Amino acid sequence: MRWITRERPKIDRIACPWLIKRFIDADAEIIYVPYNEVLKHAEQLKATPFDLPGIEYTHYNDQCTFDYFLKKHQLNDPALDRIAAIVRGADTDRHDFSSQSAGLEAIFSGLAYNIKDDQELLTLGMTIYDGLYSWAKHLHHLKHTQGGPVEQMLLEVFNKYIKNSGSNKVPAWAKELKNLIQDQIDTNVSLSLKEVSKDLDMNPSYLSREFSRYFDNLSYGEYIRKIRIERAIELLTHSSYALTEIAYLTGFSDQSHFTRIFKQQTGKTPTEYKKKLQKR
Repeated sequence: MRWITRERPKIDRIACPWLIKRFIDADAEIIYVPYNEVLKHAEQLKATPFDLPGIEYTHYNDQCTFDYFLKKHQLNDPALDRIAAIVRGADTDRHDFSSQSAGLEAIFSGLAYNIKDDQELLTLGMTIYDGLYSWAKHLHHLKHTQGGPVEQMLLEVFNKYIKNSGSNKVPAWAKELKNLIQDQIDTNVSLSLKEVSKDLDMNPSYLSREFSRYFDNLSYGEYIRKIRIERAIELLTHSSYALTEIAYLTGFSDQSHFTRIFKQQTGKTPTEYKKKLQKR
């Protein structure tokens, strides 16, 4: 059976042919032609078109053509479902679907840049997706450091090095992050972790995981709340702002939210804290 799609494949148009040849029709012929010639050649060659608007095998809602192949051909395989999430995230620029999506997109973007022959790219892509399927079926639950004694040994060396040489040294990104937060402190400290990650050019997951090591053993959210309350105490002590104004200036959505977090942090409500200050 022949299948035809647009030339210059990258994500879906490599993943779908792999799926076809491995799980639907091992002898399938995959044809790539210019976008505006797909339907014409499909009719001439009696080929089934895919990954093109207005045809059966295409995107539906937030799912890509790979998802439709799984549904249409009733391919019920948890490993393929894992790959589908990765492909969907890479093909639709929604890397929140799977943590591997960004890597898949980066790999095939680079390969497509280097390889101009679509069939050559497909051949290499078949090997890559074979590897991805093996990971999704047998290895997805393992971390890299669980892969064997060499990884374990390297991890032990790394941890020993961290403990014995410079573990207290604050990395440059942590210093820059403190500066970013300090820059915002006189407005409303509204930086989100996503915004911070973009400013620092860091992966949000890595930043979230490493943050507490350099910020008083607090998560990003806990640290921001701590900074807000410290700023609120400063305003309570040295200004005549009303509590509503202080809540706004320190980034809280309303006074009741401000009061609740303030009491969690200090053991007193802002009103009680202010009265205590006035008695001094």
